[in-house]
Amino acid sequence: MASGPSNLGSYISGITILVVCAMKIPALVRRWHDTLLRAACLLLFSAGCLMLLAAPDSLTTLNRLSGISNFAAPVVYVITAAFSGASLLLIIHWRPAPPEQTRRISHLCVIAYGLIIFAIIVLFWVGNAPVEQLTLFDAYYANTPYIREMILTYLLAQAVANMIASVLCWRWSTEVHGSLRAGLRILAPAYLMVVCFDVLRLIAIAARWTGRNLDFLVDKVSPQFAAPACLLGAVGFAVPLVGPHMAETTRAVQHLYRLTPLWRALEEVPTPGAIRAALPWWRTPPAVLLTGRKTALYDAILALAPYCDPAIRAAAYSAALRKGDDESGAAVTADAAMILVARECQRTTPEQPQEDTHPPAWRAKDLIALSRALTSPMVHDLYRQHVPLQKAAHHD
Repeated sequence: MASGPSNLGSYISGITILVVCAMKIPALVRRWHDTLLRAACLLLFSAGCLMLLAAPDSLTTLNRLSGISNFAAPVVYVITAAFSGASLLLIIHWRPAPPEQTRRISHLCVIAYGLIIFAIIVLFWVGNAPVEQLTLFDAYYANTPYIREMILTYLLAQAVANMIASVLCWRWSTEVHGSLRAGLRILAPAYLMVVCFDVLRLIAIAARWTGRNLDFLVDKVSPQFAAPACLLGAVGFAVPLVGPHMAETTRAVQHLYRLTPLWRALEEVPTPGAIRAALPWWRTPPAVLLTGRKTALYDAILALAPYCDPAIRAAAYSAALRKGDDESGAAVTADAAMILVARECQRTTPEQPQEDTHPPAWRAKDLIALSRALTSPMVHDLYRQHVPLQKAAHHD
């Protein structure tokens, strides 16, 4: 059988999920007793296997390799039950609760879905499903003893687990914020889609019991919920894990951009005694770059401190107030103007000033505010006013 779009989509999704799971194996080995991590890995592994094995080509291959008609059915149902139990386990451990309560509920969950998996295996073993059905198994064997019970067991177990997971995710999302809330708001409808998948199949089975035929719900309609549910589920679990890191990276990049004017102004300032390590931006995390950039800026400002003239700062502060700045804005403007003049003073007279020169107390502690002030025309006007006076004073 040639692989169609459904096979290709299932294989791509399954391999992607299994790759993500494999990336977590080193962390799992180091933190084997981390129940949350174990549940996450079990969820990813079962989801990846489910996507791979539920493809029509995989079902055919499993049946042929085993030599048992419809052997793929209990295999997929067992993995489905494991995925359902893992979903509940992950949310139980994810959601904040007293440790003893979490432990008790998780043990009950493991026992319940362990029994469900055992029941699926036993019911298929004692039942009889001789005619291979790749897409209509649930409806075709809706009236077959034991096989019928196996189908109902997996559908009800999956529907209950996903309904509980959806409700828990939605309720929890009202109590949290940020990327966790976004992830939960994505997971809630994802789990609800799986419930719709199960309900449609149960309706088709019930129709068979009454002598009607709604098999299209099994092979045409319900599969339309599977891929979106898996995609939303993967995104929903990824957002809380990746979100904080992405937010931190975005914030670091924004701060680096906002510090650019100050960095350009002070990049060439000599900083004796300070070590500046070259950090290549293409392979250094933005947060590390930001820390290095701030350290270098503080070193440069410290190196300029002996050259800073409190009189220039006072004059710049007064000028900024006259032009309408509030006190905090005027303080930042005055610091920026004084730093530019000090930089020029250091360039023209590299030797250290006399020891009785007292650097002014800084009022502007925020480097970003200082950097933003350097883009103000007022700062450069003040700088141009005072630099000739400084040069004249040093010439005298």
